[in-house]
Amino acid sequence: MHKSIRIKLFLSFLLTTLLVVAGMYLFMRWSLDRGFNELVEARQHERIENLVENLSDYYAETGSWAPLAANKRQWIRLLLQSDNRRHRYPPVWINKVAAEPGNLWPPAPEGADGRKRRFIPLELRVMLLNADRSLLFGRAERLAELSLRPIAHGGQVVGYLGLLPGRGDNQVGDLRFMQRQAQAFAWIALLMVVLSALLATLLAYLLGRPIKRIAGAAQQLGKGAYAIRLPVESGDELGQLARDFNEMAAALEQSEQARRRWVADISHELRTPLAVLRGELEALQDGIRPMSAEAVDSLLADVMRLNRLTEDLYQLALSDQGALTYRKTMINPLQVLKADLTALQPEFAAKRLRVELIEGSQNLPGLYADADRLSQLFRNLLKNSLNYTDAGGRIVISVSNDAAKLVIEIADSSPGVAEQELGKLFARFYRVESSRNRNHGGAGLGLAICSNIVAAHNGAIRAQTSELGGLAIVIEFPLVK
Repeated sequence: MHKSIRIKLFLSFLLTTLLVVAGMYLFMRWSLDRGFNELVEARQHERIENLVENLSDYYAETGSWAPLAANKRQWIRLLLQSDNRRHRYPPVWINKVAAEPGNLWPPAPEGADGRKRRFIPLELRVMLLNADRSLLFGRAERLAELSLRPIAHGGQVVGYLGLLPGRGDNQVGDLRFMQRQAQAFAWIALLMVVLSALLATLLAYLLGRPIKRIAGAAQQLGKGAYAIRLPVESGDELGQLARDFNEMAAALEQSEQARRRWVADISHELRTPLAVLRGELEALQDGIRPMSAEAVDSLLADVMRLNRLTEDLYQLALSDQGALTYRKTMINPLQVLKADLTALQPEFAAKRLRVELIEGSQNLPGLYADADRLSQLFRNLLKNSLNYTDAGGRIVISVSNDAAKLVIEIADSSPGVAEQELGKLFARFYRVESSRNRNHGGAGLGLAICSNIVAAHNGAIRAQTSELGGLAIVIEFPLVK
């Protein structure tokens, strides 16, 4: 069954808090029990020391144990005097035990009051022995269980205090205190669990809300609503995720707009020469225009224009997909450039354009590139300058390099390009309005193809204003060391 992110967050926070609260509760109970047991042991040790001291003082006064052995009440009184706590009421079993004949001590295991005891008082766990370890107050059958403490007087051992094993005595007030503390810890733990559940609910809501919003926006984006944006409400990872989502949505929106422009531009570029061809063919068919060499030449020009457009589209599609073949070898790019200039020289001369080649380096290193694609790049750029430079103008081509890169700049004279339009020149079907002339036959794809060829050679291409008054295209290629 699918669970929402809020439920998962709630369960995660609640489980974590439950583990922490349970751990704290167990640790506090363990610490309290340990401290209480240490307190009881310390109190018992203090009572044993007091009892040994009282018995030593009693022996010093009487000179023997005979008076004590004949007076059980005195023995019980000495036992009770070992406890220094004030306002302690005598146990209820004193009178009954004191009235019993003989010196059997302690009383029966089930207790003098007939009830089993969880905590056996110190008075019921001690025996008194002579120096020769004969019993004064005790039970012979339990001698083996005793741990003996010597009772000294005048530097000599005059007797022994025997202690039976068992847990120390706990007073009623102490037990009640422990019970109250245990109950308080339990209530505190329960309160912490309730508060944790409330806090987990709040955190799950606060953290789940932006995630749910992002999920909903992603669904809308998948349906084509590219204009959707998320509010950025924080500077944490969720806020960064919202910013990244907005950037992605903006990129998709721009891509969709570019796709629509691309389809519209292709339709427009194809429709125009087809409309001209149709009009001329209908004129020939209707006899309005005679069939002549001039008419055939006009039709051929329109066909060639369609052919150039489709070829440019094909080349651009191949370069976009990375399907253009590149056979890279070590070549001299300057030789390729000179060959292209020689091939286009008649067209430059027909338009009275002066072309200058400036070689800034005599020792030009080899370039790892495809000579045919490099020639396609140079010819596209040179034909762009040829088509859009006014007659009688000038084209300057400079080649230079440093240790890391080769720089080729093709600059021409007027007309120029506005500064704000320089970054758009490499977009598909983009042509500057002021110099956009359909007589040139261009569809605005040449520079886009050039950009892809340069990128395939790990280079960079940019457009800038030329010092000659026109446009300058700068190409940078990395050199092989």
